[in-house]
Amino acid sequence: MEQEEREIKPHQEEKKVVNLGTNKEKKKVKIGTCVSTNIREELVALLRDYQDIFAWSYQDMPGLSSEIVQHRLPLNPECWSVKQKLRRMKPEMSLKIKE
Repeated sequence: MEQEEREIKPHQEEKKVVNLGTNKEKKKVKIGTCVSTNIREELVALLRDYQDIFAWSYQDMPGLSSEIVQHRLPLNPECWSVKQKLRRMKPEMSLKIKE
């Protein structure tokens, strides 16, 4: 019963962004800051050594079926689409949304 009432929150560890590529071609990964500096440096060195095995873009995955990355909405042609009313926002919030 106690477990059902307990709220599970995502782990909020700070992360450091490391670029494994060049300034022109960035290959960014995030590494947690809870690990020691020595382990982090070894991990970055390992990732740099093996960066060619990671897929950094869709072009890096030849032969991958586009069925995997396409999103579809299965709509019934017999049904009408529902148009919701325009939601009014506070003017200051509306400006932030436009930004």
